[in-house]
Amino acid sequence: MRRNDHDVTDSVRTTDPASVAAEVIRLGAGLFAEAPARELEQAFGDAAQLYLGRHPEYFACDTEYHDIQHVLDVTLAMARLMDGYQRGRGGGEEPLTRELYAVGALAALFHDFGYLRRRNDHRHRYGAEYTLVHVSRGAGFLRRYARRLGLDEDLSRLAATLVHFTGYERPVETIRTRGALARRLGQLLGTADILAQMSDRCYLEKCRDRLYPEFVLGRLAGRGRSFARALPEFASGEDLVYGTPAFYSGASQRLNVQLARGYEAATHHFGGVNPYLDAIEKNVRHAVRIAHHPDPGRLLRRRSPSTLAPEALPYPKDLVGL
Repeated sequence: MRRNDHDVTDSVRTTDPASVAAEVIRLGAGLFAEAPARELEQAFGDAAQLYLGRHPEYFACDTEYHDIQHVLDVTLAMARLMDGYQRGRGGGEEPLTRELYAVGALAALFHDFGYLRRRNDHRHRYGAEYTLVHVSRGAGFLRRYARRLGLDEDLSRLAATLVHFTGYERPVETIRTRGALARRLGQLLGTADILAQMSDRCYLEKCRDRLYPEFVLGRLAGRGRSFARALPEFASGEDLVYGTPAFYSGASQRLNVQLARGYEAATHHFGGVNPYLDAIEKNVRHAVRIAHHPDPGRLLRRRSPSTLAPEALPYPKDLVGL
């Protein structure tokens, strides 16, 4: 039985930065004689402290869906995709370098950092209010952070650019990169973001209990909805669950076209199988069963791990309509 706080293979604890860091560094060491261990160890440690609110400039993460488990799961998936790309690339595809591997991992680790609020932010009470602009905020932070970590300006700029492949602020085809390999890294990161969250064992429960409140606070759902032109109108968290098959249909289009079938790199990594796609399809089938069940709540009983720091304020129930 797969555990709720472990990755799709049930081998890495995705609520533990040290466990994910060890696996990401191990994969890098298998590809390069000098894996970027120092940079990645520091980055994972810094991310953990930031998400827990142990930084003088930022509040702790308060978005339960886009939490530390999510970013760790995406980072692990990105490392596996980069490993699969490197091992399965064709003759005309450029090889990764240790520096690009580090950039890809950093972009994954901080791709949702834009949800964290600054301590001098007096306009917003919750990080989810940044939903529509969190990608740009995260990219800006990462460019500065990568420079402090020791990456040069070109690599720092690339890390920030890659983050945009995970969001919808810019259409993928309009994101400018320097060369085919940089674009492929971005496509792999966008792929990792979809694969990791939709294969989560508690994905459907998280959509109902965590993502819907974030949509409400981000004005994508609920009474204050005003910026949801690209989304159907969800009246509740259950509606979000019922919409999973339609969402996956759109996500499949994104995976196959804009992200150029980056998920195939996972098949190379896992030796011919793709547990991410298998788990996603299982979740989609379960969502269909839930939609036709007389008591949907009976089929949504998995307990999602809690990763937020004690100081993170819970969403008021009357605000999110729960």
